[in-house]
Amino acid sequence: MKLKTLALVCASAATVAMFSSNVLAATEVNFWYSGGTKPQKMMNELIAEFNASQDQYVVKGALQGNYSETYQKLQAGLASKTAPELVLLDSGRAVAMHNRGLSRDLTSFMDAEFNFSDFIGAFKDQVTAEDGSVIGLPAYGTTQVFYYNKQVLADNGFTEKDLSTWQGVAKVAEKVTQRDAKGDVTFYGWEPMWGADNLIDAAFSNGAKIISDDGKTVLIDSAQWVEVWDSFRKWIHDDQIMRIHYGGQGWEYWYKTIDDVMKDKALGYTGSSGDQGDLDFTKLSATTQPGWGSHPAAPQAGALVYVMPKGTDDLAAKGAFEFVEFYTNAKNTAAWSMFTGYIPVRNSVSEVSEYQEFTQQNPQALIPLTQANTATKDFLDPTNGQIMDALKLAADQVQIQNVPAEKALQQAAKRAQRALDRANRS
Repeated sequence: MKLKTLALVCASAATVAMFSSNVLAATEVNFWYSGGTKPQKMMNELIAEFNASQDQYVVKGALQGNYSETYQKLQAGLASKTAPELVLLDSGRAVAMHNRGLSRDLTSFMDAEFNFSDFIGAFKDQVTAEDGSVIGLPAYGTTQVFYYNKQVLADNGFTEKDLSTWQGVAKVAEKVTQRDAKGDVTFYGWEPMWGADNLIDAAFSNGAKIISDDGKTVLIDSAQWVEVWDSFRKWIHDDQIMRIHYGGQGWEYWYKTIDDVMKDKALGYTGSSGDQGDLDFTKLSATTQPGWGSHPAAPQAGALVYVMPKGTDDLAAKGAFEFVEFYTNAKNTAAWSMFTGYIPVRNSVSEVSEYQEFTQQNPQALIPLTQANTATKDFLDPTNGQIMDALKLAADQVQIQNVPAEKALQQAAKRAQRALDRANRS
């Protein structure tokens, strides 16, 4: 008995020693990321699954407050040589990292089996520099789509096709808007989301551009911009068939907008593909953003990007890429999309049987992917955000203060042009 017990103890000790040896031998890969509740949960699961799948690397995820905070902390980490091997950034900051020579070109990590061409075009373009280098890999995509109450739409004699242009949306909104005896609106026809993004999407769908093709001239006060933005001003303030919620703490305005649709105070709203995990699709339906008049829809589709900073350990960087390759394979990008509502990044997701079954049962899940395949890629501001800041200020003037779009956009264009001129001189 004693001999048997001793043998068991020795065997257990050997197992522990072997496990400890493997853990000690594994290379640590530090990874900074941020995201909402569902993305956090899914990220933790994928990190654990990757770590369990092999014994060369241990990915250690560190949750950050948001993408802006991540980027600021990363600058300090680069200066002190304590930057992580992997970081999740929005596409604009990923490009900024590349332009400053602070991130690795990932082409050297890609073997023949990697199949970079399988990534969705709009997202692949955002991580491919002009010189052909790959500044990062798309983690997941996001775009703004339409969510609407299908019963209310039908009860008023309309179909989804009536929402295919913004002029059609305005016509529907005018019909379904309800007022009480005092004339106060009790049910709104549509609720665009607060901020410049929806307005920019609609302007792009009118053929508008932010800067000229040669990168020298700001174009945000052109007729295409003014027509679109002043139409929204009119619909919100003059006609009162649309409404925006603004201000508040954090994402308060976003959830108030969603609540209006869910609580029968508005027909629909323009929101993120990532909202899908929180919506009731027995009541709602989803569709792509509309075009403008005869122009086809051209809303933006952006990617969150895995970036590998320079100056980190080469072996750990190899592990970081292996994790990204694992995370972005067809099976896992499908699982991410099904759980969070964000857009998968590979075309081969359509071959995943679980995703096929899921999208057959939840057809709204294909709407963001459909839009992403024909969307405009996110604008990458060459002025380190100053053009976008000018547009955000102009959007507030139009949406909140009822300032004529021509005036707001002319002021914004002057500020943006000065910033662009400085950027081009540097």
